Amino acid sequence: MRLSEVAGKVGLTFSGHDLEIAAVNTLALAGPTELAPLLTKKHLPELAQSRAGAVLCEEKFATQDRPCLLSQNPKLDWARVVALFARPQGCLTGVSPQAFVHPEAVLASDVTVYPFAFIGARASIGAGTTLFPGVYVGEDCVLGQACTLYPNSVLMAGTVLGDRVIIHPGTVLGSDGYGYAQSPAGHVKVPQVGIVEVGSDVEIGANTAIDRAALDATRIGDGTKVDNLAQIAHNVQIGKHCLIISQVGIAGSTKLGNGVVLAGQVGLRDNISLGDGVQVSAQSGVGEDLPPGYIAGGSPSMDIMTYLKVSKSLPKLPELMRRVRRLEKATGIDDKENQA
Repeated sequence: MRLSEVAGKVGLTFSGHDLEIAAVNTLALAGPTELAPLLTKKHLPELAQSRAGAVLCEEKFATQDRPCLLSQNPKLDWARVVALFARPQGCLTGVSPQAFVHPEAVLASDVTVYPFAFIGARASIGAGTTLFPGVYVGEDCVLGQACTLYPNSVLMAGTVLGDRVIIHPGTVLGSDGYGYAQSPAGHVKVPQVGIVEVGSDVEIGANTAIDRAALDATRIGDGTKVDNLAQIAHNVQIGKHCLIISQVGIAGSTKLGNGVVLAGQVGLRDNISLGDGVQVSAQSGVGEDLPPGYIAGGSPSMDIMTYLKVSKSLPKLPELMRRVRRLEKATGIDDKENQA
């Protein structure tokens, strides 16, 4: 489409002449018919060398020799522009005769079910939802409208999805929570009879596991985005618009408010609460409640400024120990302790 058409679709203005835009690309790789982003000023040196036909950028970075889409929020507007050119995955429509759909399942209009998908008894699939090959939807599951379940994703019985939910390959929702009682004979499994409830506009990355509740529901709030390889245990409650990054582990019955951010490899113990807007830095271990807006780091976690000071001082510890030993010898403290 032409640059003027792109600008119209995303509500932006442009400077320079109009031209045909064939695709989007990076500043380094874009050619004369492609649109590239200048997201931060640190990429300005790349702009000078770029062959891109047009650039999306803030007005202050626009140049006279190249058409520019003018944006006050380049990252957000770039996402909207890329969506215009992105090709949706998949090549089929309708329900494949090679899929298994239980006679008691209810499928709305224009649902797409690929070969070798399974839909169990009393499952309900909303309009415009797509199930790729190998998807398992257990009995009594409820899927909203325009959901996408990519290959080999699994919804165990009773799982509920809102509208426009995206589940990436290999993810399992509704597997049994980790619950056992101790007996003289060994570990006795506590049946997990709850469900998983996922709100609307949630995206869950590949190979993530979200366990069903022991009794009630494990809940994921509207707009929350969960990365690959995360573990969310039974009875966890996650608020709206949270960001859960790769390899996070959340133990049972922990509660997250709205807008919580957990960076990569964060671990949360069971039965704690994180208030709205809490942020936890990568590889931190949280073992206690955190109030709204708190920013934590470290394992065990602490206030982020304290954590940064501690991290900065760690490389100095060997030299500090040597200095302490020299002072002990100089003052005779070391000899007195040995005599004692």
